[in-house]
Amino acid sequence: MSAETFTYAAITDHLGFSSAFRAFVNRLRLPRQRRNNGNALAAVDLAERPIVAARSPEPDQSVVATLTARIETLEAEFAKVEAAAAVHRADFERERERCGRLMSEVLKATAETMAAREAAARLAGELAAIRALPWWRRLAG
Repeated sequence: MSAETFTYAAITDHLGFSSAFRAFVNRLRLPRQRRNNGNALAAVDLAERPIVAARSPEPDQSVVATLTARIETLEAEFAKVEAAAAVHRADFERERERCGRLMSEVLKATAETMAAREAAARLAGELAAIRALPWWRRLAG
């Protein structure tokens, strides 16, 4: 068993591992030591090359199929939600127009009520003025 020490960069070049070998060294608890310049050296036994599960560059087809199916269901649900939102938006617009018409009617009715109150107050004043006169002046008038 001949264990050689390598820097992380040398491990990636010499053994063909990815640049994330530092985490792999930590996980395998390989012996390490530090140089004076601050670089770390990891002891690797070349006879027992660590087996790294290589990831295939192509994703797993079953995962892709399930994710594709999930995306399609989410898109269908989104289309349903958009359709419902369009219906609600149309209802909102219709009710807003109705509210605008009702507000104009309320403002018109309020103006008519104020005019009627003013006319009633004017007539009440005239009636009070007529009642304030003695009866014989009221007959002459």
